[in-house]
Amino acid sequence: MIGITDVEAAAERISGHVVRTPTVPSPGLSALLGVPVTTKLELLQRTGSFKSRGATAKLLSLSEAERAAGVVAVSGGNHGIAVAEMAAALHVKATVVMPRSAPARAVRIAESAGASVRLTDGMDSAFALMTRLRDEGLTLVHPFDDPVVIAGQGTVGLEFAEDAGELTDVLVSIGGGGLIAGVAAALRARRPNLRVWGVETEGAEAMSQALRAGGPVPVELSSIVSTLSAPAVSQLTYDHVAALVTEVLVVPDREAVRGSLDLAEHAKVWTEPAAGCLLPAARRVVERVGDEARIGLVVCGGNVSTADMAAWAERFGLH
Repeated sequence: MIGITDVEAAAERISGHVVRTPTVPSPGLSALLGVPVTTKLELLQRTGSFKSRGATAKLLSLSEAERAAGVVAVSGGNHGIAVAEMAAALHVKATVVMPRSAPARAVRIAESAGASVRLTDGMDSAFALMTRLRDEGLTLVHPFDDPVVIAGQGTVGLEFAEDAGELTDVLVSIGGGGLIAGVAAALRARRPNLRVWGVETEGAEAMSQALRAGGPVPVELSSIVSTLSAPAVSQLTYDHVAALVTEVLVVPDREAVRGSLDLAEHAKVWTEPAAGCLLPAARRVVERVGDEARIGLVVCGGNVSTADMAAWAERFGLH
């Protein structure tokens, strides 16, 4: 389990390499949900998502030998972008493994940053290839099963705690669980009475299934939201969520896409469905908590094309 001192150390390490993203009240979302809503705009982070924080923290922690060996990462999109671009900035050779379902935009960005991109048929095979490349000598930058990466992601929560007004409930998306593990550790240390809720999409339910099973289990992946589609969480992220998170809510893909459209219309921000899923989940939290709720949303990323959003809106009949 990481602690607040680990997150504070990560914040000092990555300072100057990442953006302290805005924490702002959203009048539009407050009107939509009927309670005050504050957003942490990680989609304005370098590389378009929070992933730059953990990637930078890990890359800066490497020894000269580890840097010289080159790094390997596996990703449904955003972690790959972050590792590719931050490795290039720090003059480290990077290999990024992605499933073919990853957004084409993410593949292009990683390649343009200078990374060697390897595509596989699915996330299971992507993780398997990552493991093989690590065993062959590359230095692993894991998207979530690493305390240094988790502490880096936790700097989101540290800034949220420092910059937000009164909050009762904060919602955080879950893929492998690195973001929510770090954010929950920071928020619960700084604001002990705060409730932290996780959000997954149907067909990418690695954490909720782990909680039901009492530990990490492999899951079948079918969600369109590739950036949340980890084939399993880790024991490390599971332990943090089990100890620090109130509940993990699961929403359909259709509602996640509609959430992105609502965020564009009412909050004036362009988000991927991995962030859009927060909005339908927030409605459920408000129904449970009532009018006294003061909602915080970690708007984790915006790496999605207009073509992708248009195709999903057409698929789900959202006009």
